[in-house]
Amino acid sequence: MAEADLSHISFGLIKKGNTPKKPNKWFQTDIVWRNVIIFILLHSLSLYAAHYLNTLGLKGLMIYLFGHVFGTFCGMGVTAGAHRLWSHRAYKARFPMRVALMILQTIAFQNCIYEWCRDHRTHHKFADTDADPHNSKRGFFFSHMGWLMLKKHPDVKAKGKLVDLSDLEKDPVVMFQKKYYLIMMPLLAFVFPTVLSHHLFGMTYWYSFVTVGILRYVMSLHYTWLINSAAHMVGNRPFDENVSATDSLTISVIACGEGWHNYHHVFPWDYKAAELGGFGTNFTSWLIDQCAKVGLAYDLKTASEEIIKKRIQRTGDGSHPKVCRKEKDESSEDVMVWGWDDKDMDESEKKLATKI
Repeated sequence: MAEADLSHISFGLIKKGNTPKKPNKWFQTDIVWRNVIIFILLHSLSLYAAHYLNTLGLKGLMIYLFGHVFGTFCGMGVTAGAHRLWSHRAYKARFPMRVALMILQTIAFQNCIYEWCRDHRTHHKFADTDADPHNSKRGFFFSHMGWLMLKKHPDVKAKGKLVDLSDLEKDPVVMFQKKYYLIMMPLLAFVFPTVLSHHLFGMTYWYSFVTVGILRYVMSLHYTWLINSAAHMVGNRPFDENVSATDSLTISVIACGEGWHNYHHVFPWDYKAAELGGFGTNFTSWLIDQCAKVGLAYDLKTASEEIIKKRIQRTGDGSHPKVCRKEKDESSEDVMVWGWDDKDMDESEKKLATKI
């Protein structure tokens, strides 16, 4: 019998209204049915598109690869833009680069930069608490995509208001996108790739829409969501065993360098979001490096070897291949920060950080 079925029994054991509700980690807030329906439609259309591409043979494979490359390129607007540039202030970018990243981030369609950064800074500042928008302690599905199907926990709203966003409000590129997002997003995220693939591959507009429009979009969403879910559950914690974020080579390759997540939560202000950069395992940092060479990116901040080594020795889980963990240090508690210029950032880290 379910708890609701027992509520009417009156033989002295259970009385109506007296049974306390058990806390449910899945449904702490109301379901947003509109989003649930949208996700069902998106995934249904994606399966339909995948089946259609399968019927085309080699041409279908070419269309899929085009969508994948297109999605990865536009994803730089999220990884290099909304994430490392605007959320964490890990480097600075000239106006042309900021505009380009804003356009790519709009095509990627993961909310406007302002809202993306607000949620992400809140995630870093209050990781693994009820104030974390995609709290990994509420399970894989919730942290992966379930958080988008539920209303925000009251703590997310309350603590989110404490996060400083003044730098974003001073950026004309960010505020322009925020103001015109509802106009720009449909045109750039769906109309543009639909028309482009129609002319490139000769498909009807409908098939262009469901393949390079919808399927590409849904796959890119899951690549991003893996960072919120799997990268908090699968892998090692060489830099800090006390945070849920993990380092995973597989996720890093899939997500263009975003899978070195344990390092990233320890040093969120490092533009590489990892101890090492590289084309294969950290495409995003490689791209930023290329932009720096031509003067589009500058003031790249990265953790020095000294800072990294000390942190590994103090809080690592012992899995780092080059640095051994010393005795556990219980004397200090590390403060979580969202990135460079967080008011709680350790000034000694700023002084020891390397700027490129």
